Parts: sequence; structure tokens; C-alpha cells
Amino acid sequence: MPLHVVVADALRERISSGELAVGAPLPSESELGAKFGASRGPVRQALAQLRNEGLIETSQGRVPTVLGRPLAHSIDDFFSFSAWVQATGRTPGQHTIELAWRVPPADVAAKLQLAASERAVVIVRRRSIDGLPAMLERSWYISEVGRQLFDFDPDEGSIFGALIERGVALDSGTHTIDAVAADAIDAEQLDVAVGTPLLRVERLTSSAGGQLLEYADDRYRTDRAKLAIRNSRSTSAVSRPSVARLASLSPVSSEGVTA
Repeated sequence: MPLHVVVADALRERISSGELAVGAPLPSESELGAKFGASRGPVRQALAQLRNEGLIETSQGRVPTVLGRPLAHSIDDFFSFSAWVQATGRTPGQHTIELAWRVPPADVAAKLQLAASERAVVIVRRRSIDGLPAMLERSWYISEVGRQLFDFDPDEGSIFGALIERGVALDSGTHTIDAVAADAIDAEQLDVAVGTPLLRVERLTSSAGGQLLEYADDRYRTDRAKLAIRNSRSTSAVSRPSVARLASLSPVSSEGVTA
């Protein structure tokens, strides 16, 4: 692995864990060079990478300082990106890339139990934290829900909040979490290289009565958001092995796709 990647990864981990707090100075270039056996070039390349990610602030003649760290996103809060970011004291943002009626791909139609030629509403938005791109959101809504997206500006805030205010029963969600490589659209919108690992959360949202309403594919930059899962022993495999393990294990095929 290139030395600048090793240095950047080590510093990113210290920032993410809180060992290097927001506002704290980074070790000097000479200290980093001695620690990692690196010359000034790789060290400066690593610092430039962290600066581009919005994690540190650098200026001429001053020691680089920590500007921010990835936010931990609870699995319980995946319904609203805006509410989650606001709860941390940061500023959420969104930019709509596409909003359209369209016949969804076959796999999306199957998830929403739509007929082969049935249309749905798709919205693609880039979500940001304090002005920095953090997540690319692709959501498909059944027509009776999705048509309401044309009645308000999706760049003004939370779609979930707006739909709930209009009486849409977005009551329950099932989340599937994996990692994917950034495609060309991901790379352009999230300002990363093609192939960069992204945290993906697929969500299937339904009403309390079981009606399927939305399918979403959300892709997060791992340097700006991370996943936090809360659990307790009363609901874990330790206390209920036969139930919990059967519920949590899914066979994976040789190609890495859930069978």
C-alpha cells in the first residue's frame, strides 16, 4: 500500500475515533515522517487527501487542525437524513438531480410488487453535511405516494417529513447494509474516484398495514458517515439463539449476492 495511503488511513482512524478531537492539531510533518518512515512528499499527499475530504484544515505557516469527523448514523434513524444530521448539531443539505415518472428496473419493481409496465416516481438527491457531499440517495415511490413529491421542493428539507405531514403512512422499514464500489454517477456526485468503497443501505418502507411504499438505495462516503447499531442482550442471539440466528443469517452465493 502506498505510504501516503497508510498515513492518511491512520490519521483518519484517529479522527474518526475521537482520539484527535475537532480543533486539535495534527502531529507535525517531521513527526509523521518519523513515525511512518515516510519522506515529506507522502506525508503532504496524505494531508492533502484529508483536507479534500473535509477532515482537516490547513493554511500556510500553521499546523493542520482537525475540522470534523465522520458522523455515526444510527440504524434507527435511517428514515430521515435531515433529522439525523440536525440532531448532531450539523447542517444537512440536499440537491435534487432527478425527479421523474418512470417504469422502474425489474428488480425495483419486484421489491415494490409492481406490475411489469407500472410506473413509479424516482428521485435522486445528493445529500451533504455542512456543505460537503456525504450520501447519494436513489428512492422509488409507488405512484400514489410519489406524485406528492411534485407538490413541494425536495431541496427544502426532509422528504419523509413532508410526506408524513401529508398523511403518508411511512411506518416501517427493512434495511439491508453492504458495501459497493462507486460507479461513475456516484463518483461524480460524491467527489470520489470510481471504484471507491461506499457504504450502501437499501431500505424498503411500508405502512403499518404492510403496504409497500418506497424502495431506496442510499450510498454513503465512509469518511463522512458511519453506521452505529444499538442492541441489547434481551434481543440478541445470546439470549434467543434459535430465533435470532435464523432471523439474521442469509445464504450468500459464490458471486457475493444474497441467494
